[in-house]
Amino acid sequence: MPADRPGAPAPTRRSVLRGFGALAGAAALAPALSLPARAVPASTTAELVDRWAVLQTGGPGLDLADAHVKAAVRRVDRAATTVLATLDRASGRTSLWPDLADWTRSNTVTTTFKRLRSIAVAWATPGTSVAGDAAVADAVADGITWMHDHVYGPGIPRFDNDWDWEIGSASALADTLVVLRAHLGDALARSTAAIDHYTPDPNLWRADRQIATGANRVWIATVVAVRASLDGDEAALLRVRDALSDVEGGGANSVLAFVDGGTAEGEGTGEGFFRDGSFLQHWKHPYNGGYGKELLGTLSSLLHLLGDSPWQVTDPALANVYAWVTDAFDPLMARGDMVASVCGREIARPSKQGHAPTQTVVEGTLRLIPSAPESQAATLTSLVAQWIVEDTYRDFLAATTPASVVAANALLATSPTPRGALVAHRQYPAMDKAVHHRPGFAVSVSAYSARVYNYESIQNENLHGWHLSDGMVLLYTDDLGHYSEDYWPTVDPYRLPGTTVDTARLADSAHFRETNGATWVGGAAVPGATVGAYGQDLRARGSDLRALKSWFLVDDAVVCVGSGITAPAAGGVETVVENRKVRDGAALVVDGVAQGIGNGWSAALDDVRWCHLSGTAGYVFPGGARLHALREDRTHTWREINVKYGTDTPVTRPYVTAWLDHGAAPAGATYAYVMLPAADAAGTRAFAEACGTAPGLRVLGQDDDVHAVALGGTLAANFWAAASVPVGAGEPGEGGSLHADGPASVVVHETGGPGGTEWTRPTTVALSDPTQARDTVVVDLNRDGLRFVSADPGVTVTRRGAGWRIVAATAGLAGATVTASFV
Repeated sequence: MPADRPGAPAPTRRSVLRGFGALAGAAALAPALSLPARAVPASTTAELVDRWAVLQTGGPGLDLADAHVKAAVRRVDRAATTVLATLDRASGRTSLWPDLADWTRSNTVTTTFKRLRSIAVAWATPGTSVAGDAAVADAVADGITWMHDHVYGPGIPRFDNDWDWEIGSASALADTLVVLRAHLGDALARSTAAIDHYTPDPNLWRADRQIATGANRVWIATVVAVRASLDGDEAALLRVRDALSDVEGGGANSVLAFVDGGTAEGEGTGEGFFRDGSFLQHWKHPYNGGYGKELLGTLSSLLHLLGDSPWQVTDPALANVYAWVTDAFDPLMARGDMVASVCGREIARPSKQGHAPTQTVVEGTLRLIPSAPESQAATLTSLVAQWIVEDTYRDFLAATTPASVVAANALLATSPTPRGALVAHRQYPAMDKAVHHRPGFAVSVSAYSARVYNYESIQNENLHGWHLSDGMVLLYTDDLGHYSEDYWPTVDPYRLPGTTVDTARLADSAHFRETNGATWVGGAAVPGATVGAYGQDLRARGSDLRALKSWFLVDDAVVCVGSGITAPAAGGVETVVENRKVRDGAALVVDGVAQGIGNGWSAALDDVRWCHLSGTAGYVFPGGARLHALREDRTHTWREINVKYGTDTPVTRPYVTAWLDHGAAPAGATYAYVMLPAADAAGTRAFAEACGTAPGLRVLGQDDDVHAVALGGTLAANFWAAASVPVGAGEPGEGGSLHADGPASVVVHETGGPGGTEWTRPTTVALSDPTQARDTVVVDLNRDGLRFVSADPGVTVTRRGAGWRIVAATAGLAGATVTASFV
């Protein structure tokens, strides 16, 4: 929805992010300051510059007696003095730093400006060793001049990646100018002109002036806004405000409106946030933990800059930003770790391991709180308090900026009540992902389809991401550093947990940015419960492998079912049960027998019923399985998966891997196993012994028509075609059936577990069309003893014999779940 035009009446509701700048300064002077806080409105561009300077340094009132503030200042100081020590100041230099002399790579330009920025910020930050040192300011100013003379300015050809010229370098230079402006004098105008040369328009970017979308639009809008504030360019600030809503494009590429929720739906690129919490960038890549978190972090800063000024954003769609935090970020964070399947190629960057991306989310949310409406402010405050407390691996206060430390201190000083550990099941139909949170663990499932790309590998990054969406299942446990500490360069990329893969070796970046012909990807989730069904019609890229894969997530159990595993030309196909980076001495017990713990141990174990890996999970094979397992120390470098940002230093990590071998050229192979993250060895054994009898696990369908399981009071089924499965609390075949008229995902969940021979407790039927192509889904629940209570809009429930017929209008639901309730 377009933002208000110049001259429109001032909004009555509070604008977003009015107060972060004042909060930073005031909190340093009075740590017990209550939130939310408000800033003095800004009426001049000079006041906007002052606000931006506070974001860079924390403000002149930093309380250096506070341990976290002092430590944050030390980090700023250390970063600056490290690069200052090697800054080349000679008159005949060919670069500012010896290690940044490759002028064929645009990243050299960005990194050079970032180093100059770090020095300038330290110069402007109270308490650093270079604070106010005129010689240091002169060195930065001299470095900027050198860059304008030789690399960055009008008349100098750009090279390599447009992002570095228009966003990376421009934003770092703009920040530097803000904190150093009083020292630069007349030279300031040359620098702002250079920025304006590369980044003149908040709507368009790249040398060929393409429409900017998603995070890229927010980045360039922010560059223009800071440059305009320095130049007193009020007209450009108005264009920035309107660019967020894409006024020029009629809202088609608004970063504030949901992609699937506005009047311009279908007119833009399809990039941005969706109502279900998905975020796509680069057309069809899931990217909440990459571009999405950068969009939040940068937008929150930009809104702070413009808030309570003549250029503030007044678009009503601005309220959607709060839903981003609760729906698009919070469920995808596992005690400080960002779910890797939504981080795109950033998982292949050493600096973006595990918990690093969530710092940007916490910082951005902190900037949202001061000006959020009261109810949203309370929710966000509770979330931030939870995020800070639960991440015991990477202390936010020990990693963030001085300004964010001040804001966090002010928030925590009010003694907010943390939200509590997240317990929820969440599916993201717009990006083919699912997450499952239970006390003590979280699980993510990663798929792709005809609608969503498999993985991204551009700029020589993420070279081995081939199987990231082939059903990858990542388990997040109390080992909070598991996916940090060099997991991605050392894990076997052909044996990612949960995947079914053709073992043929692939070239770097093979088949990236591809969809496939499958539409059946998605599932159904029971509202208010940690119960859901998820499935994938796997059609591998670069292989003729086909497989039907299901995950039935029922509280503390993840039931994994596969069928139709066929690959006529494959030399070998495997389904990977687990591939875990283990701590020393992690015990592997198989059917009660401890296995070897030394590097290089391997075995093929027949008729395995259960196994348990200490510190990770238990695994149950209801029908028995021939399980292959090994322990190995894997040594690799980051450069192998990321030429651009990787290093050549070898890193070694120990792994335990377990997989099922379907052999060469399988035809119709199957599998069934259960992951029990909360179980110890005894609990795993007990679960295995209960399989096949109620209320234990029963596999009711495992063919090309339907996958179905019953566990406790839950029946979950993925219908690949029209089919029926038995239902009831007794033995299979007793008590009726569940039938779907075609592709569908259905969960029948009885609250509190089975109630005897009849379902006498409240029962929910949740269903969806994972193909996102059907107009209606018809489900017949042929089971007596149920009384209809209510149904979602678009769902009709009628009697059919002793049971019920449920007809759901699924056109336009985009894979979302609808429900009917019974008692």
